[in-house]
Amino acid sequence: ARVVALSGPTLALEVARGIPTAIVAASLDPAAADLAQEVFHRPAFRVYTSPDLLGVELGGALKNVIAIAAGVCDGLEFGDNSKAALITRGIAEIRRLGVACGAQPETFAGLSGIGDLTVTCFSKLSRNRGFGERLGHGEPATRILASMRSVAEGYPTAQSARQLARRLNVSTPIIDEVYAMLYEGKDVRQAVRDLITRESKPEN
Repeated sequence: ARVVALSGPTLALEVARGIPTAIVAASLDPAAADLAQEVFHRPAFRVYTSPDLLGVELGGALKNVIAIAAGVCDGLEFGDNSKAALITRGIAEIRRLGVACGAQPETFAGLSGIGDLTVTCFSKLSRNRGFGERLGHGEPATRILASMRSVAEGYPTAQSARQLARRLNVSTPIIDEVYAMLYEGKDVRQAVRDLITRESKPEN
């Protein structure tokens, strides 16, 4: 099978309304990526291509974990500074883990990386951000899951991402704290304190 992954900042409601959107079609087979580009490209739906299938898939999955953390920021009524810092450090984690898996680092600066992460962390239409907001308000994860009609992909992905990071010995402090909140019942305020009081270090 010639697999093509489509990913990027594509909130379904906005796409359905014809609001201008850009996405990336990634495949190990350039002809397959070109075909997907041809099929999906429309005046309000711009499609780029990429050979980094793994990176695009990882960006699309891991951003949901960071979006839960962004929702927690909203639930705790933090400001834009907090969320901007979270997104910046979140994409650094995603890139570290992706590169350790064999993905191309530049992919995470693109539509399926920072593009998808940004919209998922900020939009009121984001299921994962909304899940995190309720978590920040103090609702237990199990109760939120039971009441949701849609899927918050970041919930199972947090567990998979943490296992992957540990297996590859990659530092992922945000993912670790999201996992602890979701699966170990860690208090959200304590998770934030533990995250921001870690040992000081250079940015890069």
